Amino acid sequence: MQIEPLPMDGAYLIKPMIFPDDRGLFLEVFSQPGFQEAVGHPLTVAQVNCSSSRRGTVRGLHAMSLPPGQARYTTCVRGAIVDNVVDIRVGSPTFGETIELVLDEDERHALYLAEGLAHGFAPITDEATVVYLCSSTYVPGGTIQVNPLDAELGLNWPTGTDVVLSDGDRAAPTLREAAEKGLLPTYQECRARYEDLRVPEGAGSRPVLAREPAREQDRTGGVHR
Repeated sequence: MQIEPLPMDGAYLIKPMIFPDDRGLFLEVFSQPGFQEAVGHPLTVAQVNCSSSRRGTVRGLHAMSLPPGQARYTTCVRGAIVDNVVDIRVGSPTFGETIELVLDEDERHALYLAEGLAHGFAPITDEATVVYLCSSTYVPGGTIQVNPLDAELGLNWPTGTDVVLSDGDRAAPTLREAAEKGLLPTYQECRARYEDLRVPEGAGSRPVLAREPAREQDRTGGVHR
């Protein structure tokens, strides 16, 4: 798979290799060695979430307070979504900037966001199912919410006139209001967190993993599982 840094510190787009055949297809959704090599540290998966949303729904913008914060590795396994990323780290050179991406069941791209980056998504198909790996478990009261309809952010939500939001998201402050209330993490705090996670030089690039299942190679060098 290819793991490409996006123009925001801590954001990466993952492009897996897809192997179709007459049975369907196979791909690696996540690979710890490749992830660690690209990002500089392993991803500890403490919780895996799955959500299904109908067209018109907007989920987000969400992040988690530090410590410990929450990094997310998100992919769309059914349908398609637009995912909007917002840098909410006060003092970041890209504070308040946004990235818009499409994740869908065809290309199977994934999005990794480090602690301090908020995101939200909306289906662009009638229904979409999203799975995301989380580096920490949910902590009551630890969610940072920014209003996804914040006019200053100007995010593109392909929902038409009827937007379906949770009560919490509808009542969430704008990014400016959240910053004024001291609800947002600082870039310095987030950078310190990233350095804490980084594997020391010379410690080896591959962490201890559960034993991988055996692979059967065909005569052309392809891999089947």
